[in-house]
Amino acid sequence: MGKLVDNSVLDAALNVIKTGAILLVVCSDTPTTYANATATYDLADVAIDTDDMAIADDIAAGGGRKLTIAQQAAITINHSGTATHIALCSADTLLYVTTCTSQALVAANTVTVPAWKIQIADPTA
Repeated sequence: MGKLVDNSVLDAALNVIKTGAILLVVCSDTPTTYANATATYDLADVAIDTDDMAIADDIAAGGGRKLTIAQQAAITINHSGTATHIALCSADTLLYVTTCTSQALVAANTVTVPAWKIQIADPTA
């Protein structure tokens, strides 16, 4: 018997991030808590909203759904360090963490985070 999931199920998970995330944070290590992301490992951050994110079919990955986060350009760097992770946070919760290309950042300069996506694949046999 085959496996199936309706797009609405996958969209519900992605919508938690889309409707909850208000801050994109460039981090120097893997944050595991909101405090880690926004204080301990924070190198740069920028406010985001639902206009910065879009849910769609993920046909390039063989099916499923994706949440694309738009490029965030010229984010002011608050602290010097090496960027290794990107975090999405709500007002008080760490919602999602991913890795990024390691890059040395210098305070008072700017950094651009290119567009990226969060994927949830369709189930497979």
